[in-house]
Amino acid sequence: MVRRLDSMPAAVVAAGFGVSLRTVRKWKSRYRHGGVEALVDKSSRPLRCRSKLTEKTYREIFSLRQSRLTGDEIAARLRLSRSSVFRALRKLGCSRLASLEVKPPVRRYQWEKPGQMLHLDIKRLGKIDGVGHRKAGTRQVCRRRPGWEYLHVCVDDASRMAYTAILPDETAESAVEFLWSAVAWYTARGIRIERVLTDNGSCYASRKFREACREFGIRHKRTRPYRPQTNGKAERFIRTALKEWAYAQTYTHSWKRTAYLSKWTHHYNFVRPHSALGRKPPASCLSGG
Repeated sequence: MVRRLDSMPAAVVAAGFGVSLRTVRKWKSRYRHGGVEALVDKSSRPLRCRSKLTEKTYREIFSLRQSRLTGDEIAARLRLSRSSVFRALRKLGCSRLASLEVKPPVRRYQWEKPGQMLHLDIKRLGKIDGVGHRKAGTRQVCRRRPGWEYLHVCVDDASRMAYTAILPDETAESAVEFLWSAVAWYTARGIRIERVLTDNGSCYASRKFREACREFGIRHKRTRPYRPQTNGKAERFIRTALKEWAYAQTYTHSWKRTAYLSKWTHHYNFVRPHSALGRKPPASCLSGG
């Protein structure tokens, strides 16, 4: 390339070698200033390397961090760069002071007898009007929005027996309707409901729901605000239902998904093994189950 530049224009040489004009000029400049030796590929090693911190320095950084010092304060105390300190904090898993807080152990509980505590929750689901775009490949096709429907669930704490229903909304009226149906369903299986646990949704905090619980002689307990894990059994059941029922197959219409819900719930209660019950189905916890 360099030899040809003595007799040919740089643009012609660039076209002949299939490179840019800038590349040709770069190599020409190297040859002019350094001769043939300058045409040898240069090392790709960085000009400057980050200084490697010793294990002792890591221990000092971690010790100071446990004393609630900020990254800037640690850098000043140890005479290190801010970037080195913050890289070390990320590596040590304490880049945020909150990560130093000792989290209380998870308290798991389980009521002794079926009916002593029922967990209630609601999950919003999009209605189905034809196969979705992921299956049909019609993302660009404009479709009308069919709206929403709501999966109401309740799970018995002791036995994990579950009752489910699809309702058009999550109003107080629907929550009361679901409670009536759930009480009847559990009563038919010999389970008397003593308590229910819900989140702080408006339907559960309503006067109508409170009066319905009082009518059935049920104590209504609510989770602490912003602590959904308190109602973890209902949350976990919903995740299982979404995985094994709602998203397990392709439904062309909402009514088909709803029709399969009762079949899946029966399978969950009477066939599907549950890890918390020694790989036995929930129905095995009932007398004569």
